[in-house]
Amino acid sequence: LDRRLLQKYGKATPEALVESALWEASLFEEHDFRDIKISVKHNDPVVMIEAYRQLAAQCDYPLHLGVTEAGPAFQGTIKSAVAFGALLAQGIGDTIRVSLSAPPVEEVKVGIQILESLNLRQRGLEIVSCPSCGRAQVDVYKLADEVTAGLEGMEVPLRVAVMGCVVNGPGEAREADLGVASGNGKGQIFVKGEVIKTVPESKIVETLIEEAMKIAEQMEQDGAASGAPAVTGKPAVTVS
Repeated sequence: LDRRLLQKYGKATPEALVESALWEASLFEEHDFRDIKISVKHNDPVVMIEAYRQLAAQCDYPLHLGVTEAGPAFQGTIKSAVAFGALLAQGIGDTIRVSLSAPPVEEVKVGIQILESLNLRQRGLEIVSCPSCGRAQVDVYKLADEVTAGLEGMEVPLRVAVMGCVVNGPGEAREADLGVASGNGKGQIFVKGEVIKTVPESKIVETLIEEAMKIAEQMEQDGAASGAPAVTGKPAVTVS
């Protein structure tokens, strides 16, 4: 912030950030240049959210969202998801930047997941898994991790449910494109809500991956036949 604004507000308040941004924008406007994008990043999601809300109410420039110095991967992901989610759900924000103390590729992954969660970007692979409870008869954590690893890189909008019991499992699995409800040393494999086979627990991951590949291939063929891309879509908000 400009020193005069720090003296005026005492610290980087939402009002100070907005005043600073609009003042700097006015310098460009004096030269009839308006092809700009404004950002009022802050490391506190509460301050950042309020600053962008105020800024959106006072100008029509595209806004670039960001939480600065968000921290390590876990902490930074939470901060970014909370801040971006609150603003994007209100239609505020045109591009986003996730800042983590982690490799840049992880920043991009988090950004894409945030947009997909808000339906601002066509969804890719989504793994739905239960948190595990006393009814779970398999190691859900391990199962979900192995399925996720096995399908890494798949970009089709496929929802895969990995459920650990036969109580809630069938219901969740039926809502997914592909799923498994596990119990008694075996797993019921669902495709589009229908049980297609029952396999031993040791074959669950292998079977889910095989069926996912079949569905993905069919989706891509259907997209090619219709003349439309099967797995791509222009996002309403971009990750930069």
